[in-house]
Amino acid sequence: MVIKTDQPVKYGGEGSAPTPFDHFLASIGTCAGIYVLSFCEERKIPAEHISLIERLEYEKRGDKEVLIKIILEVVVPPEFPQKYHKALIKVVDQCAVKKTILNPPQFEIRTVIQGN
Repeated sequence: MVIKTDQPVKYGGEGSAPTPFDHFLASIGTCAGIYVLSFCEERKIPAEHISLIERLEYEKRGDKEVLIKIILEVVVPPEFPQKYHKALIKVVDQCAVKKTILNPPQFEIRTVIQGN
């Protein structure tokens, strides 16, 4: 698998692909979406009219904007069973990407010589 990434032109890139941070944010939404889809499929609930919106809140800190909150909204059609609304929230809460962010791993960064 090849994942293309780039930076905006104003940061020296060509703007030809999502930034690494965009991919990171997309992984949260797509992970949540997979959990919602699985929930619906298990209950034979049509999912084609369900959407997921990811909203971001930033805070100005010095000269930078810092991401302080990610809000996930599962948008369901009017006919979606009311009894499953809270369950959908619990399902999205199980997203592996979200859980990893809340319990971050340690990072170890090395240089390695090719062929070794």
